[in-house]
Amino acid sequence: MHTLIHVIVLVALALGVSFARADAPGEGERIYEQHCAACHGAGRIGQMGPALLPESLARLKPAVAKQVIANGRAATQMPAFAGTLSSAQIDAVAAWIYTDTGVVPEWSAAQIRASRIVHADASTLPNKISFDADPLNLFLVVEQGDHHVSVLDGDKMERVHRFASRFALHGGPKFTPDGRFVYFASRDGWITKYDIWNLTPIAEIRAGINTRNLAVSSDAKVIAVANYLPHSLVLLDGDLNLIKVIEAKDATGEHSSRVSAVYDAAPRKSFVAALKDVPELWEISYDPEAEAVATGYIHDYQYKEGSFVPGYLNPRRTVLDDVLDDFFFTQDYAEVMGTARKTHQGQVVNLDVRRKIADLAISGMPHLGSGITWQWEGRTVMASPNLKEGKISIIDMKDWSLLNEVKTLGPGFFMRSHENSPYAWIDSMMSREGHDTLQILDKRTFEIVGTVSEPGKTLAHIEFDRNGRYAIASLMEMDGAIIFYDATTWQEIKRLPASKPIGKYNVFNKTRRSEGTSH
Repeated sequence: MHTLIHVIVLVALALGVSFARADAPGEGERIYEQHCAACHGAGRIGQMGPALLPESLARLKPAVAKQVIANGRAATQMPAFAGTLSSAQIDAVAAWIYTDTGVVPEWSAAQIRASRIVHADASTLPNKISFDADPLNLFLVVEQGDHHVSVLDGDKMERVHRFASRFALHGGPKFTPDGRFVYFASRDGWITKYDIWNLTPIAEIRAGINTRNLAVSSDAKVIAVANYLPHSLVLLDGDLNLIKVIEAKDATGEHSSRVSAVYDAAPRKSFVAALKDVPELWEISYDPEAEAVATGYIHDYQYKEGSFVPGYLNPRRTVLDDVLDDFFFTQDYAEVMGTARKTHQGQVVNLDVRRKIADLAISGMPHLGSGITWQWEGRTVMASPNLKEGKISIIDMKDWSLLNEVKTLGPGFFMRSHENSPYAWIDSMMSREGHDTLQILDKRTFEIVGTVSEPGKTLAHIEFDRNGRYAIASLMEMDGAIIFYDATTWQEIKRLPASKPIGKYNVFNKTRRSEGTSH
């Protein structure tokens, strides 16, 4: 029976809240087992439908959840229960899905393997693009409103294809180096491999219950998946076969942690992962020749006298002063600039010496994962938006000093530029007043020199085409649009209708690691 299948698809719109336990928790649990468990699984860990756990619903308003239970969800299989359940029963089951189970749910290696679905054999498909377009100037647009992904031609400014996705895609798609394949991660742990050149899905696997993001190795042979639930880092091969599951525990093995994020550090042939609940940063090498990793007291490194594990696909730990939620790499990937949600400054960690080497004087809640870099007066600078304060922090990456703080219309999530543009575009989508306006920063003077607006609507997430000619924005409404601006004059050129487009990803900029976008 179809049930609450798409409650969490509204997650990006909602605010974090708590929900009181139902007056009669037994009633909510009973209703769940009768009407919901068939799709959402025993223990609420998800099955056909997504997991219905507090961690999965953290940004969803309970009032909105109740509306979805009562009225269903358009463009999904979620039916309306207003005619089946009373208002009190809807309240009870809504309260139950927000109730902490008291345990970290399991998703075993056997369950991961059993979930794998093969849609097509990539080896039988043409190894060339099947339509007339520059394969490196394609965009993927995640449309959250009706759970689709669009493929755009960045030269013609046209939609090439549109296909249904898993629900609540999260963390941004990641491409293989040649740009042919892309991997998506959904909030519910589903990883999808899609062939862009042939416009067809290849395979899927469920790597977790609540997933943060994924990373693709520079040789496309290993996929790393960061999970909140269970507490794990899952490694898959390029065809989405399970390689191994790494439990996210500290060096003592006593403390378990959610994995905040994982990124590819291509020059180092490794993944770097941040842990949410323990002060450690992990580096996992995917180089088969990687040096062994010490796991305990060592008498002699040269002769490997002590406790070691292979360096290939095992974590090398850096113990920190504080946890890191978000981070940004220097150009050579030797250092990580990181921040934690509960501290008032960031820290710089050197991955070679495996320790903090500097502090970052960044207040508020900088979103380093959306930071960008550029060359300014003979030095490299990095700029980051802020999720809590209306400002852009600009850091000198030579000595880690704060060069400037540029006031914006309000807290924002994204900042984007391009090597061929003197401008950076900044949103204030977390702000009540400024969410409808993009501000344009002159990278030479650190001054705001222009704006574009969509009054009363949310305008955010700029991405440039591969040549830096166009700046493409998301009008994040159910009846929204993808808007193309001239990157020099800032004038609108064209818009394509889209259903709440939350992110756009250019193949060239992502695979060539443009300094103007996040990686």
